[in-house]
Amino acid sequence: MSFRPSSRFNMIMFFLFFFVASPFSLAAEKVKEAITTSDSTIDVAALKIMLVPMTTKELFVEADAWLSLLKTATEDVATEKLVVKGINDKIKVIEAANAEQEEMPTLEQQKIDQLTEIKEKDLAVLTESRSERNHKIDRLDLVLAAINEKIGLDAEGNELAEVLPYRRYIDTVGGLKLEVKDTKSAWLSVKGFLLSEEGGQAWVIKTAIFMLTIFAFWVSSKILVTAVSKAIELSGSNSVILNNFITNTIRRATLVIGILVALSAVGVSVAPVLAVMGAAGFIIAFALQSTLSNFASGLMIMFYRPFDVKDLVEVAGITGKVKSMTLVSTTIMTPDNKLMIVPNNSIWGDVIVNAHYSTERRVDMVFGIGYDDDIELAAQIMNKVLTEHDLVLEDPAPKIKVSELADSSVNFICRPWCKTADYWDVYWDVTRKVKEAFDAAGVSIPYPQTDVHIHQQQIAQGVDHKTSEEIEPVKNTAKVAKSEKDQAVDLDVEGDADTAEN
Repeated sequence: MSFRPSSRFNMIMFFLFFFVASPFSLAAEKVKEAITTSDSTIDVAALKIMLVPMTTKELFVEADAWLSLLKTATEDVATEKLVVKGINDKIKVIEAANAEQEEMPTLEQQKIDQLTEIKEKDLAVLTESRSERNHKIDRLDLVLAAINEKIGLDAEGNELAEVLPYRRYIDTVGGLKLEVKDTKSAWLSVKGFLLSEEGGQAWVIKTAIFMLTIFAFWVSSKILVTAVSKAIELSGSNSVILNNFITNTIRRATLVIGILVALSAVGVSVAPVLAVMGAAGFIIAFALQSTLSNFASGLMIMFYRPFDVKDLVEVAGITGKVKSMTLVSTTIMTPDNKLMIVPNNSIWGDVIVNAHYSTERRVDMVFGIGYDDDIELAAQIMNKVLTEHDLVLEDPAPKIKVSELADSSVNFICRPWCKTADYWDVYWDVTRKVKEAFDAAGVSIPYPQTDVHIHQQQIAQGVDHKTSEEIEPVKNTAKVAKSEKDQAVDLDVEGDADTAEN
């Protein structure tokens, strides 16, 4: 048999590939042997370290090995349960056979006592078997958590199909199942579980670790908030809203991190929790779009600071003092003591008027005098009132000027300056004192008047040509109070003959 050159080349390449690939195939075979189960009592911390460098295939090998150990431990629990059940059945048979007798025979009672003693020993063995089973469940849980970290979860935060069989087996065989009818056995099982290292003691230790971790992070949040508050004060920021937002965010974020760390410390995998939080956050954000708009507006208000707590503002058609603010809404107390909760989106999308933005404020007032009164005297009176008022500032100086020659009065503008907090006190006091000073000096404050002139023209009946008879005008002066102007209206009413007769 002869080979062509190409055939010889193919044979050579085949043998080279075989010898080169053999070490890799051997290495792949080694993957099938678990290494963490060589010591079934391995410490949890050591097992976590050993699982970190493993690949997904290696982790599934470890999972299968621990599942096999768990199955053996579960079989031991089932065996002990069957033994205890058999003893209970024997005791029931003896009790049923002697149920008609008033007193249990001594021999039968001794049998029951012996069986009860054996059952107690078996229950102790059953408790140990359960502890061993829980030990294997904890180790298998660690392996499954490592697999989830390597392959991830689905979009809804659930474990993938490769992990579900292991998880369902754990859920099926795990836990403490009691026989309610056998109260003594149930109590012994509960007692044994609570006193076992893998049962009650482990839960007590985990609970203590969880609470201590939460407490430590709570104390840390207090320290961080205090430090940040002092830093904000040194930076010169005086925005109460922004300061509260920063400190509250730090406090809550620290506590959330503390809860996640505490869960991780007691062996709970936080990866599914974070995945669920992410998925829930997306759904909530989609459902609460308007609320997120308020949230964004709240952030803009906090960082640009158009107003602060206790400021007198006019926003969204509401006037009042800002009581508090969150990322969603702002609480305003109106002058008539009504609590108004305004969405931040309505505030940021409208004009914001802040009366407390400056420390000083001008009071705009208008006073009118009669045309026959002395202008200079009126100006001196108003200037004296402003000069003697304790709350009126000297700088900027008040301004008093003739502003308008109105229909029935000569109007002055009177514009003193005061502290923002004293605005209304100055407004009310100056208005009252100017009125009293004008009255004392004989300066009139005219009020608007309306003169109504009515003209009537009567036309005689039965004449070919129209004749007119002038009727004396009747002057009716009606004094009507108005704010700025008075109006004179002439009304001419003409009527024909029929109207005159009526």
